[in-house]
Amino acid sequence: MDDEMWKARRSDRELKRLGDHRTPFERDRARLLHSKAFRRLQAKTQVLGIGDGDFYRTRLTHSVEVAQIAVGLVQQIHAKGVSRVPLPDRDLMETIAIAHDFGHPPFGHGGEVALNYAMRSDGGFEGNGQSLRLLTKLESHTPSFGLDLTRRALLGILKYPRPLTEASKLTQPTAVDPLVLSASDWKPPKCFLDTEKDVVDWLLQHVPAHDRKLFVEWQSEPSSEKHGKTRHKSLDCSIMELADDIAYGVHDLEDGIALGLVSREMLQALVSRMPSSWMNSVGLDFDRVLTQLFGAGERKMAIGEIVHVLMVSVDCESLNAFEAPILDCRAKLYPEARQLLDLLQEVVAERVINLQSVQTLEYRGRYMIIRLFEALSSSPTQLLPESFAQKYLIAPSKVERRRVICDYVAGMTDSYATRMYQRLFVPGEGSVFEKL
Repeated sequence: MDDEMWKARRSDRELKRLGDHRTPFERDRARLLHSKAFRRLQAKTQVLGIGDGDFYRTRLTHSVEVAQIAVGLVQQIHAKGVSRVPLPDRDLMETIAIAHDFGHPPFGHGGEVALNYAMRSDGGFEGNGQSLRLLTKLESHTPSFGLDLTRRALLGILKYPRPLTEASKLTQPTAVDPLVLSASDWKPPKCFLDTEKDVVDWLLQHVPAHDRKLFVEWQSEPSSEKHGKTRHKSLDCSIMELADDIAYGVHDLEDGIALGLVSREMLQALVSRMPSSWMNSVGLDFDRVLTQLFGAGERKMAIGEIVHVLMVSVDCESLNAFEAPILDCRAKLYPEARQLLDLLQEVVAERVINLQSVQTLEYRGRYMIIRLFEALSSSPTQLLPESFAQKYLIAPSKVERRRVICDYVAGMTDSYATRMYQRLFVPGEGSVFEKL
């Protein structure tokens, strides 16, 4: 599989502008940074709600941090001399990391659950799948191919290579009043959307048939109680996902400490479960790190040290199962480093994400998104903005018309969705002269 194949675009067109000496991956990165979807990330929830303060992370700052960590992981793998690995260059790795959350809707996972519920009879919704849809069809760089990124960049963004209809659990819950909707019932599977099957077919077009079949293999098949989950992803995607885990486990922990949600005693108890021999071998003095985390002025030093220890613990394994090296190689952490990261993520889940105040805001966001979707569906040509109303009118089926509404809501920022909800449902809010 030659390198030029991975640089190909779905439009089969590479711009040849006079004096432009950029590589295809440099062009990919530039298209992302100048896109509307990138700018909208600054007003979308990461964990803590937008507007709760100017210190806490948004989807935008999180994505930039993931990109920085991902590039560092590539450098670490390269420094270890793993010559068999076709490592991504800096521009490609940043492109994949920056774009990985493009499709996430307003209000975080609450918005994702809400849209999956709203689209339950029309193809469902999942944030990773929406990222692929947005990059390949919705962004307006080209008329028909979205940002028209290279094949390798898009493959790096594809985290789960099965469509929603195949990955969904076999028994769908019964639709209920949104006020009493259980988020766990309507959490979507990890997948791509069926509307992008043509894109995924193109991504794997030149991959050997054996590799294509193996690439979509289940780690766990769907059952009546649980969604299915795929086993494999590309090398680039595995690096991005590892960087995402580190950013989530360490940086969201930093936000939790700053809010007073995570105590020194809690971290001390968790880290006591780590083997001291490994801590010593990587030079991690956690007593000192704890003092810095909860002291004055040195928290960033401590956060940087934890990230460093995790990054230098990266390895690259070969599965010896695929013909294509980009599918056969996988980034992973050494077992002890993975254990430390899992413990940090456990703290974030328990003390930040599952916090009552965070969950009440997620509930509110979920309810608002469902109500917005219902209102827009009741009178789409009057309530949708002109560009989406035109798409709605020319959509050839009911399912595709509802997908237009879903695309509009998924693209909203938290603040835009809130203003739209207030205009529609809160008496006295909004006027014809006030822009959303």
